[in-house]
Amino acid sequence: MSRRDAIGLAHRHFDDGGFLAGLREAVALPTESQAPDQGPALAAYLTRFITPLVSRLGFQTRLLDNPIPERGPFLIATRHEGADLPTVLTYGHGDTVRNYPEQWREGLHPLAVTVEGERWYGRGTADNKGQHLINLGALEAVMQARGGTLGFNVKLLIEMGEEAGSPGLHEVCRAESAALAADLLIASDGPRLEAARPTMFLGSRGGVTFELVVNLREGGHHSGNWGGLLRNPGTVLANAIATLVDGQGKILLDGLRPPPIPVGVRAALSDITVGGDPNAPEIDEGWGEPGLSPAERVFGWNTLEVLAFKCGDPDGPQNAVPPSAKATLQLRFVVGTDWQGVLPAVRAHLDANGFPMVEVRATRGEVFRATRLPVEDPWVTWGLASIEASTGKRPALLPNLGGSLPNDAFSEILELPTLWVPHSYPACAQHAPNEHLLGPPTREALGLMAGLFWDLGETGPAVLAERRAAG
Repeated sequence: MSRRDAIGLAHRHFDDGGFLAGLREAVALPTESQAPDQGPALAAYLTRFITPLVSRLGFQTRLLDNPIPERGPFLIATRHEGADLPTVLTYGHGDTVRNYPEQWREGLHPLAVTVEGERWYGRGTADNKGQHLINLGALEAVMQARGGTLGFNVKLLIEMGEEAGSPGLHEVCRAESAALAADLLIASDGPRLEAARPTMFLGSRGGVTFELVVNLREGGHHSGNWGGLLRNPGTVLANAIATLVDGQGKILLDGLRPPPIPVGVRAALSDITVGGDPNAPEIDEGWGEPGLSPAERVFGWNTLEVLAFKCGDPDGPQNAVPPSAKATLQLRFVVGTDWQGVLPAVRAHLDANGFPMVEVRATRGEVFRATRLPVEDPWVTWGLASIEASTGKRPALLPNLGGSLPNDAFSEILELPTLWVPHSYPACAQHAPNEHLLGPPTREALGLMAGLFWDLGETGPAVLAERRAAG
Protein backbone atom coordinates (compact mmCIF):
# COMPACT_ATOMS: atom_id res chain seq x y z
CA MET A 1 0.00 0.00 0.00
CA SER A 2 1.02 3.64 -0.42
CA ARG A 3 1.26 6.91 1.47
CA ARG A 4 -2.11 7.82 0.04
CA ASP A 5 -3.56 4.58 1.39
CA ALA A 6 -2.20 5.33 4.87
CA ILE A 7 -3.88 8.75 4.84
CA GLY A 8 -7.09 7.16 3.57
CA LEU A 9 -7.08 4.64 6.42
CA ALA A 10 -6.58 7.47 8.93
CA HIS A 11 -9.54 9.33 7.42
CA ARG A 12 -11.61 6.14 7.54
CA HIS A 13 -10.85 5.86 11.27
CA PHE A 14 -12.66 9.19 11.61
CA ASP A 15 -15.45 8.47 9.11
CA ASP A 16 -16.48 5.11 10.53
CA GLY A 17 -16.76 6.43 14.10
CA GLY A 18 -13.76 4.58 15.47
CA PHE A 19 -11.95 7.70 16.58
CA LEU A 20 -15.06 9.14 18.24
CA ALA A 21 -15.65 5.89 20.12
CA GLY A 22 -12.11 5.94 21.49
CA LEU A 23 -12.38 9.59 22.44
CA ARG A 24 -15.61 8.92 24.32
CA GLU A 25 -13.93 6.15 26.29
CA ALA A 26 -11.01 8.44 27.16
CA VAL A 27 -13.14 11.42 28.16
CA ALA A 28 -15.37 9.27 30.37
CA LEU A 29 -12.40 8.62 32.68
CA PRO A 30 -12.05 11.51 35.16
CA THR A 31 -8.43 12.68 35.31
CA GLU A 32 -8.38 15.98 37.20
CA SER A 33 -4.76 16.40 38.27
CA GLN A 34 -5.54 19.71 40.04
CA ALA A 35 -7.99 18.03 42.43
CA PRO A 36 -6.81 16.27 45.62
CA ASP A 37 -6.54 12.50 46.04
CA GLN A 38 -6.72 11.69 42.33
CA GLY A 39 -3.90 9.13 42.21
CA PRO A 40 -6.06 6.04 41.47
CA ALA A 41 -8.10 7.87 38.81
CA LEU A 42 -4.99 9.20 37.09
CA ALA A 43 -3.38 5.76 37.06
CA ALA A 44 -6.58 4.21 35.70
CA TYR A 45 -6.33 6.26 32.51
CA LEU A 46 -2.95 4.70 31.83
CA THR A 47 -3.72 1.14 32.95
CA ARG A 48 -7.32 0.76 31.75
CA PHE A 49 -7.21 2.82 28.57
CA ILE A 50 -3.76 3.67 27.16
CA THR A 51 -2.01 0.38 27.99
CA PRO A 52 -4.54 -1.87 26.19
CA LEU A 53 -4.64 0.56 23.25
CA VAL A 54 -0.89 0.65 22.62
CA SER A 55 -0.32 -2.98 23.53
CA ARG A 56 -2.57 -3.88 20.61
CA LEU A 57 -0.12 -1.91 18.41
CA GLY A 58 2.86 -3.91 19.64
CA PHE A 59 4.16 -1.56 22.33
CA GLN A 60 5.83 -2.78 25.48
CA THR A 61 4.56 -0.69 28.40
CA ARG A 62 5.88 0.30 31.80
CA LEU A 63 4.08 2.33 34.49
CA LEU A 64 6.25 4.65 36.59
CA ASP A 65 5.38 6.21 39.92
CA ASN A 66 5.98 9.93 40.07
CA PRO A 67 9.22 10.72 41.93
CA ILE A 68 7.27 13.52 43.61
CA PRO A 69 4.92 12.02 46.22
CA GLU A 70 1.17 12.18 45.63
CA ARG A 71 1.54 13.27 42.01
CA GLY A 72 0.29 11.53 38.88
CA PRO A 73 2.15 8.56 37.34
CA PHE A 74 3.84 8.21 33.95
CA LEU A 75 3.67 5.61 31.21
CA ILE A 76 6.58 4.73 28.94
CA ALA A 77 5.74 2.52 25.95
CA THR A 78 8.16 1.29 23.28
CA ARG A 79 7.78 -0.31 19.88
CA HIS A 80 11.15 -1.35 18.44
CA GLU A 81 11.58 -2.46 14.82
CA GLY A 82 15.30 -2.12 14.16
CA ALA A 83 18.52 -0.65 15.55
CA ASP A 84 19.31 0.99 12.19
CA LEU A 85 15.96 2.79 11.96
CA PRO A 86 15.06 6.31 13.19
CA THR A 87 13.43 6.50 16.61
CA VAL A 88 10.70 9.02 17.36
CA LEU A 89 9.51 9.98 20.83
CA THR A 90 5.93 11.13 21.08
CA TYR A 91 4.29 12.63 24.15
CA GLY A 92 0.91 13.53 25.56
CA HIS A 93 -0.83 14.15 28.85
CA GLY A 94 -3.93 12.35 29.99
CA ASP A 95 -4.75 14.65 32.89
CA THR A 96 -7.17 17.57 32.62
CA VAL A 97 -8.08 20.66 34.57
CA ARG A 98 -11.04 20.51 36.98
CA ASN A 99 -14.34 19.42 35.43
CA TYR A 100 -16.81 21.76 37.22
CA PRO A 101 -19.87 20.17 35.53
CA GLU A 102 -22.19 22.80 36.99
CA GLN A 103 -20.49 25.44 34.84
CA TRP A 104 -21.08 23.68 31.54
CA ARG A 105 -23.94 24.66 29.25
CA GLU A 106 -27.22 22.76 29.58
CA GLY A 107 -27.09 19.50 27.67
CA LEU A 108 -23.34 19.09 28.09
CA HIS A 109 -21.29 17.16 30.64
CA PRO A 110 -17.50 17.23 30.88
CA LEU A 111 -17.24 13.41 31.08
CA ALA A 112 -19.36 12.74 27.99
CA VAL A 113 -18.56 13.63 24.39
CA THR A 114 -21.52 15.49 22.93
CA VAL A 115 -21.47 16.10 19.18
CA GLU A 116 -23.22 19.24 17.97
CA GLY A 117 -22.42 19.90 14.34
CA GLU A 118 -18.66 20.29 13.97
CA ARG A 119 -18.10 20.67 17.72
CA TRP A 120 -17.30 17.70 19.93
CA TYR A 121 -17.72 18.80 23.55
CA GLY A 122 -16.07 17.18 26.56
CA ARG A 123 -13.23 17.74 29.01
CA GLY A 124 -9.96 16.69 27.44
CA THR A 125 -11.27 16.54 23.87
CA ALA A 126 -8.86 19.34 22.91
CA ASP A 127 -6.41 19.28 25.82
CA ASN A 128 -4.96 16.71 25.50
CA LYS A 129 -6.72 13.36 25.17
CA GLY A 130 -8.05 14.05 21.69
CA GLN A 131 -4.66 15.21 20.47
CA HIS A 132 -2.60 12.19 21.49
CA LEU A 133 -5.39 9.86 20.33
CA ILE A 134 -5.12 11.45 16.88
CA ASN A 135 -1.43 10.61 16.81
CA LEU A 136 -1.96 7.03 17.98
CA GLY A 137 -4.71 6.59 15.40
CA ALA A 138 -2.37 7.84 12.69
CA LEU A 139 0.34 5.40 13.79
CA GLU A 140 -2.12 2.53 13.53
CA ALA A 141 -3.16 3.63 10.03
CA VAL A 142 0.46 3.59 8.87
CA MET A 143 0.99 0.14 10.38
CA GLN A 144 -2.05 -1.16 8.51
CA ALA A 145 -0.85 0.36 5.25
CA ARG A 146 2.63 -1.15 5.67
CA GLY A 147 1.39 -4.60 6.58
CA GLY A 148 2.11 -4.39 10.30
CA THR A 149 5.28 -2.33 10.39
CA LEU A 150 6.13 1.37 10.62
CA GLY A 151 9.65 1.63 9.25
CA PHE A 152 10.86 3.36 12.43
CA ASN A 153 10.91 2.88 16.19
CA VAL A 154 8.46 4.64 18.52
CA LYS A 155 8.66 5.61 22.17
CA LEU A 156 5.63 7.03 23.92
CA LEU A 157 5.60 9.07 27.13
CA ILE A 158 2.26 9.94 28.72
CA GLU A 159 2.21 12.02 31.89
CA MET A 160 -0.70 12.64 34.23
CA GLY A 161 0.24 16.00 35.74
CA GLU A 162 0.77 18.56 32.97
CA GLU A 163 -2.16 20.68 34.12
CA ALA A 164 -0.55 20.82 37.57
CA GLY A 165 2.79 22.04 36.19
CA SER A 166 4.27 18.68 35.07
CA PRO A 167 5.68 17.74 38.49
CA GLY A 168 8.26 14.99 38.15
CA LEU A 169 8.56 15.20 34.35
CA HIS A 170 12.08 16.57 34.35
CA GLU A 171 13.18 14.06 36.98
CA VAL A 172 11.70 11.17 34.96
CA CYS A 173 13.41 12.36 31.77
CA ARG A 174 16.76 12.45 33.60
CA ALA A 175 16.30 9.07 35.26
CA GLU A 176 14.91 7.42 32.12
CA SER A 177 17.11 9.17 29.57
CA ALA A 178 18.29 5.86 28.10
CA ALA A 179 14.75 4.48 27.86
CA LEU A 180 13.56 7.71 26.20
CA ALA A 181 16.54 8.18 23.88
CA ALA A 182 15.38 9.04 20.37
CA ASP A 183 16.26 11.01 17.25
CA LEU A 184 13.26 13.33 17.21
CA LEU A 185 10.21 14.38 19.22
CA ILE A 186 6.91 14.69 17.39
CA ALA A 187 4.08 15.64 19.74
CA SER A 188 0.84 17.58 19.82
CA ASP A 189 -0.48 20.14 22.28
CA GLY A 190 -1.82 23.66 22.16
CA PRO A 191 -3.85 25.20 19.34
CA ARG A 192 -3.25 25.71 15.65
CA LEU A 193 -2.76 29.30 14.59
CA GLU A 194 -6.33 29.09 13.27
CA ALA A 195 -8.74 26.20 12.83
CA ALA A 196 -8.35 25.77 9.08
CA ARG A 197 -4.56 26.09 8.87
CA PRO A 198 -2.23 23.25 9.89
CA THR A 199 0.46 24.52 12.21
CA MET A 200 3.86 23.43 13.43
CA PHE A 201 5.81 25.03 16.27
CA LEU A 202 9.34 24.28 17.40
CA GLY A 203 9.35 25.14 21.10
CA SER A 204 7.71 27.56 23.50
CA ARG A 205 8.27 30.81 25.30
CA GLY A 206 9.38 30.51 28.89
CA GLY A 207 7.66 32.02 31.89
CA VAL A 208 8.84 33.58 35.16
CA THR A 209 6.25 34.78 37.67
CA PHE A 210 7.16 37.02 40.60
CA GLU A 211 5.57 39.33 43.17
CA LEU A 212 6.22 42.94 44.06
CA VAL A 213 5.18 43.75 47.63
CA VAL A 214 5.06 47.03 49.55
CA ASN A 215 4.48 46.76 53.33
CA LEU A 216 4.81 50.20 54.94
CA ARG A 217 3.03 50.06 58.29
CA GLU A 218 0.45 48.33 60.47
CA GLY A 219 -3.15 49.19 59.61
CA GLY A 220 -4.71 51.95 57.54
CA HIS A 221 -4.94 55.62 58.48
CA HIS A 222 -7.68 58.14 57.68
CA SER A 223 -7.05 59.61 54.25
CA GLY A 224 -8.32 63.04 55.27
CA ASN A 225 -6.12 63.33 58.32
CA TRP A 226 -3.06 61.57 56.97
CA GLY A 227 -3.30 61.77 53.18
CA GLY A 228 -0.32 63.66 51.81
CA LEU A 229 1.73 62.80 54.89
CA LEU A 230 1.93 59.02 54.63
CA ARG A 231 3.45 57.27 51.65
CA ASN A 232 0.70 55.39 49.80
CA PRO A 233 1.79 51.81 48.97
CA GLY A 234 -0.55 51.60 45.98
CA THR A 235 0.94 54.72 44.46
CA VAL A 236 4.46 53.51 45.20
CA LEU A 237 3.82 50.13 43.63
CA ALA A 238 2.11 51.52 40.53
CA ASN A 239 5.04 53.85 39.90
CA ALA A 240 7.56 51.09 40.52
CA ILE A 241 5.84 48.93 37.89
CA ALA A 242 5.81 51.90 35.51
CA THR A 243 9.62 51.90 35.56
CA LEU A 244 9.58 48.29 34.32
CA VAL A 245 6.95 48.56 31.58
CA ASP A 246 5.43 51.73 30.15
CA GLY A 247 1.82 52.68 29.51
CA GLN A 248 1.91 51.09 26.05
CA GLY A 249 3.30 47.74 27.16
CA LYS A 250 6.94 48.33 26.15
CA ILE A 251 9.47 46.71 28.48
CA LEU A 252 11.81 49.41 29.83
CA LEU A 253 14.33 47.33 31.78
CA ASP A 254 17.04 45.90 29.52
CA GLY A 255 17.41 42.87 31.79
CA LEU A 256 13.87 41.79 30.86
CA ARG A 257 14.27 42.30 27.11
CA PRO A 258 15.34 39.61 24.63
CA PRO A 259 18.11 39.72 22.07
CA PRO A 260 17.18 40.87 18.54
CA ILE A 261 14.85 38.58 16.63
CA PRO A 262 16.93 36.20 14.46
CA VAL A 263 16.60 36.61 10.71
CA GLY A 264 15.18 33.11 10.24
CA VAL A 265 12.58 33.63 12.96
CA ARG A 266 11.54 36.97 11.48
CA ALA A 267 11.21 35.38 8.04
CA ALA A 268 9.00 32.58 9.41
CA LEU A 269 6.77 35.06 11.24
CA SER A 270 6.28 37.22 8.14
CA ASP A 271 3.75 34.62 7.00
CA ILE A 272 1.79 34.64 10.26
CA THR A 273 -1.39 36.59 10.96
CA VAL A 274 -2.48 36.65 14.59
CA GLY A 275 -6.10 36.93 15.67
CA GLY A 276 -7.82 35.76 12.51
CA ASP A 277 -10.23 33.49 14.37
CA PRO A 278 -13.74 35.02 14.65
CA ASN A 279 -13.81 34.30 18.40
CA ALA A 280 -10.44 35.95 19.06
CA PRO A 281 -10.30 39.33 20.86
CA GLU A 282 -9.47 42.40 18.81
CA ILE A 283 -5.76 43.18 18.91
CA ASP A 284 -4.87 46.55 20.47
CA GLU A 285 -2.89 48.52 17.91
CA GLY A 286 0.15 50.30 19.30
CA TRP A 287 0.44 48.00 22.30
CA GLY A 288 3.74 46.27 23.06
CA GLU A 289 7.19 46.67 21.54
CA PRO A 290 7.20 49.38 18.83
CA GLY A 291 8.24 48.40 15.34
CA LEU A 292 7.20 44.75 15.62
CA SER A 293 4.33 42.98 13.90
CA PRO A 294 1.68 41.32 16.10
CA ALA A 295 3.20 37.91 15.29
CA GLU A 296 6.67 39.12 16.29
CA ARG A 297 5.37 40.56 19.55
CA VAL A 298 3.77 37.30 20.70
CA PHE A 299 6.09 34.70 19.16
CA GLY A 300 9.43 36.50 18.87
CA TRP A 301 9.61 38.90 21.82
CA ASN A 302 9.22 39.15 25.59
CA THR A 303 6.15 40.51 27.35
CA LEU A 304 5.76 41.67 30.95
CA GLU A 305 2.21 41.30 32.21
CA VAL A 306 0.61 42.46 35.46
CA LEU A 307 -1.53 39.46 36.38
CA ALA A 308 -2.94 40.85 39.62
CA PHE A 309 -2.76 44.03 41.73
CA LYS A 310 -4.23 44.44 45.20
CA CYS A 311 -4.27 47.48 47.46
CA GLY A 312 -6.75 48.00 50.25
CA ASP A 313 -10.15 46.36 49.77
CA PRO A 314 -11.20 46.76 46.11
CA ASP A 315 -14.73 45.53 46.83
CA GLY A 316 -15.20 47.74 49.88
CA PRO A 317 -12.83 50.70 49.72
CA GLN A 318 -12.36 52.72 52.90
CA ASN A 319 -11.37 56.37 53.38
CA ALA A 320 -7.93 55.31 54.54
CA VAL A 321 -4.37 55.18 53.29
CA PRO A 322 -3.80 51.42 53.07
CA PRO A 323 -0.80 49.84 54.75
CA SER A 324 0.32 47.55 51.91
CA ALA A 325 0.03 46.63 48.25
CA LYS A 326 0.95 43.59 46.21
CA ALA A 327 1.18 42.82 42.50
CA THR A 328 1.92 39.61 40.62
CA LEU A 329 3.87 40.01 37.39
CA GLN A 330 4.83 37.51 34.72
CA LEU A 331 7.58 37.67 32.12
CA ARG A 332 6.98 35.54 29.05
CA PHE A 333 10.36 35.23 27.36
CA VAL A 334 12.01 33.81 24.26
CA VAL A 335 15.28 31.96 23.78
CA GLY A 336 18.31 34.11 24.60
CA THR A 337 16.77 35.84 27.62
CA ASP A 338 18.72 35.63 30.88
CA TRP A 339 15.78 34.23 32.82
CA GLN A 340 17.91 33.42 35.86
CA GLY A 341 18.87 37.08 36.09
CA VAL A 342 15.30 38.41 36.01
CA LEU A 343 14.75 38.83 39.75
CA PRO A 344 18.23 40.25 40.47
CA ALA A 345 17.78 42.69 37.57
CA VAL A 346 14.42 43.85 38.91
CA ARG A 347 15.84 44.24 42.42
CA ALA A 348 18.82 46.30 41.25
CA HIS A 349 16.62 48.43 39.00
CA LEU A 350 14.10 49.28 41.73
CA ASP A 351 16.90 50.18 44.14
CA ALA A 352 18.50 52.45 41.55
CA ASN A 353 15.19 54.18 40.84
CA GLY A 354 14.24 55.01 44.42
CA PHE A 355 12.07 52.01 45.29
CA PRO A 356 14.05 50.07 47.94
CA MET A 357 10.81 49.59 49.88
CA VAL A 358 9.38 47.37 47.12
CA GLU A 359 10.14 43.74 47.91
CA VAL A 360 10.76 41.33 45.00
CA ARG A 361 9.59 37.79 45.69
CA ALA A 362 9.84 34.64 43.63
CA THR A 363 6.58 32.71 43.49
CA ARG A 364 6.34 28.98 44.08
CA GLY A 365 5.36 28.28 40.48
CA GLU A 366 7.87 26.37 38.34
CA VAL A 367 9.88 28.36 35.82
CA PHE A 368 9.28 27.19 32.27
CA ARG A 369 12.38 27.62 30.14
CA ALA A 370 12.23 29.02 26.63
CA THR A 371 13.01 26.57 23.83
CA ARG A 372 13.21 26.84 20.07
CA LEU A 373 14.54 24.43 17.46
CA PRO A 374 16.31 26.53 14.80
CA VAL A 375 14.00 27.11 11.85
CA GLU A 376 16.87 26.09 9.56
CA ASP A 377 16.99 22.53 10.99
CA PRO A 378 16.44 19.83 8.32
CA TRP A 379 13.63 18.28 10.36
CA VAL A 380 11.69 21.55 10.06
CA THR A 381 11.88 21.57 6.27
CA TRP A 382 10.96 17.89 6.21
CA GLY A 383 7.95 18.35 8.50
CA LEU A 384 6.54 21.35 6.65
CA ALA A 385 6.85 19.58 3.29
CA SER A 386 5.11 16.48 4.63
CA ILE A 387 2.18 18.41 6.08
CA GLU A 388 1.71 20.40 2.87
CA ALA A 389 1.84 17.24 0.76
CA SER A 390 -0.90 15.67 2.91
CA THR A 391 -3.25 18.65 3.16
CA GLY A 392 -2.53 20.79 0.12
CA LYS A 393 -2.17 23.72 2.52
CA ARG A 394 0.90 25.73 3.43
CA PRO A 395 1.31 25.14 7.16
CA ALA A 396 1.96 27.95 9.60
CA LEU A 397 5.42 27.75 11.13
CA LEU A 398 5.74 29.22 14.61
CA PRO A 399 9.34 29.26 15.87
CA ASN A 400 7.84 28.86 19.32
CA LEU A 401 4.45 28.85 20.97
CA GLY A 402 3.45 32.09 22.64
CA GLY A 403 2.62 30.20 25.82
CA SER A 404 4.71 27.74 27.78
CA LEU A 405 5.15 23.97 27.66
CA PRO A 406 7.65 21.72 29.45
CA ASN A 407 9.49 21.31 26.14
CA ASP A 408 12.86 21.81 27.83
CA ALA A 409 12.49 18.31 29.28
CA PHE A 410 12.83 17.03 25.72
CA SER A 411 15.02 19.65 24.04
CA GLU A 412 17.52 20.10 26.88
CA ILE A 413 17.47 16.98 29.06
CA LEU A 414 16.92 14.47 26.23
CA GLU A 415 18.61 16.77 23.68
CA LEU A 416 16.01 16.16 20.97
CA PRO A 417 14.91 18.29 18.03
CA THR A 418 11.25 19.01 18.74
CA LEU A 419 8.36 19.32 16.27
CA TRP A 420 4.95 20.13 17.75
CA VAL A 421 1.90 19.71 15.50
CA PRO A 422 -1.22 20.96 17.35
CA HIS A 423 -4.70 19.69 16.55
CA SER A 424 -7.02 22.06 18.46
CA TYR A 425 -7.79 25.70 17.68
CA PRO A 426 -7.67 29.00 19.61
CA ALA A 427 -11.36 29.09 20.57
CA CYS A 428 -11.55 25.46 21.81
CA ALA A 429 -12.31 26.61 25.40
CA GLN A 430 -9.55 24.51 26.90
CA HIS A 431 -9.36 24.99 30.68
CA ALA A 432 -12.90 26.42 30.56
CA PRO A 433 -16.48 25.13 30.48
CA ASN A 434 -17.65 23.74 27.13
CA GLU A 435 -14.21 22.60 25.95
CA HIS A 436 -14.46 21.07 22.49
CA LEU A 437 -12.62 19.65 19.50
CA LEU A 438 -13.63 20.49 15.93
CA GLY A 439 -14.54 17.58 13.66
CA PRO A 440 -13.11 18.71 10.27
CA PRO A 441 -9.65 19.69 11.62
CA THR A 442 -9.58 16.40 13.53
CA ARG A 443 -10.15 14.42 10.35
CA GLU A 444 -7.50 16.47 8.60
CA ALA A 445 -5.09 15.98 11.52
CA LEU A 446 -5.46 12.20 11.39
CA GLY A 447 -4.46 12.30 7.74
CA LEU A 448 -1.57 14.72 8.06
CA MET A 449 -0.11 12.79 10.99
CA ALA A 450 -0.39 9.55 9.01
CA GLY A 451 1.49 11.27 6.20
CA LEU A 452 4.11 12.53 8.64
CA PHE A 453 4.65 9.07 10.13
CA TRP A 454 4.70 7.47 6.68
CA ASP A 455 7.38 9.92 5.60
CA LEU A 456 9.40 9.24 8.73
CA GLY A 457 9.75 5.65 7.60
CA GLU A 458 10.55 6.64 4.02
CA THR A 459 12.70 9.78 4.12
CA GLY A 460 13.42 10.05 7.84
CA PRO A 461 16.72 8.10 7.59
CA ALA A 462 18.04 10.59 5.01
CA VAL A 463 17.16 13.57 7.18
CA LEU A 464 18.77 11.90 10.18
CA ALA A 465 21.93 11.23 8.15
CA GLU A 466 21.99 14.87 7.00
CA ARG A 467 21.81 16.15 10.57
CA ARG A 468 24.52 13.77 11.74
CA ALA A 469 26.79 14.77 8.87
CA ALA A 470 26.33 18.43 9.77
CA GLY A 471 27.39 17.66 13.34
